Amino acid sequence: MLDILMSILVAGLTTGALYALATVGLSLVWGSMGMLNMAHAAMLTLGGYAAYTMCTALGLPIAFGFAGAMLAGAVAGALLYLLVVSNLLKNDKATFESNVMIATVGIGIALENAILLTYGGQPLKQPISVSGSFSSGPLNFPYQNLVIVIVVVVLMVLLGLLLSRTRMGRAIRATAQNRDAAQLMGVAVNRVYLQVLVLSGALAGVCGVMVSSMTQLSPPLGNDPMLKAFIMCVVAGLGNLPGAVAAAFGLALLEAFI
Repeated sequence: MLDILMSILVAGLTTGALYALATVGLSLVWGSMGMLNMAHAAMLTLGGYAAYTMCTALGLPIAFGFAGAMLAGAVAGALLYLLVVSNLLKNDKATFESNVMIATVGIGIALENAILLTYGGQPLKQPISVSGSFSSGPLNFPYQNLVIVIVVVVLMVLLGLLLSRTRMGRAIRATAQNRDAAQLMGVAVNRVYLQVLVLSGALAGVCGVMVSSMTQLSPPLGNDPMLKAFIMCVVAGLGNLPGAVAAAFGLALLEAFI
């Protein structure tokens, strides 16, 4: 009985870590910009395929795969802001939320189909994985699951430090609290928006690597994490980062026990 309970907890913690990583990027963008990025799923998928390309096609080490995933997600986020979001912000701000949601839906579909045309529809194995497991009594923790949990925890800590201890983080929090007041205090709000989308894209890229290492690479890879992330953002309150992370682990543990 105890070994079954340990297996459920391991599965719940691993899934919760993946959900939390997917949710944080989505919640960060909403909290700072009031924007629901429906292309987040495609950015997650892009990160997974970028890591696959770096490690398989180019034969580079795993570290470069992670770096490539983060870079691909960050570039996608930057392009999303420069080509789409910045132009929508110049128009009627009262309709910005609905306009940007529709626009990012189309971008997500286009990016997913571009990945499909480039790599095909056959599932691919993510080369970034770790074999073996850590065993102690009834606990059997696969190293792959352990790596996922550690990577996510490290990223959450770094993100927390970034938001609380740096000038950029203070600007992001100020913009999230009151954009007009932040502008009056000299905060470059447009630059903050760019930084937030780049940061969200980089997190989505890493999440894509982690998810595909547990399953397989396929063009609709990010759809399920995106759906769960949206649910958890709503449950926790859109823009509530700590609540979103708590909801992610809560939902994952509930799924595992069920």
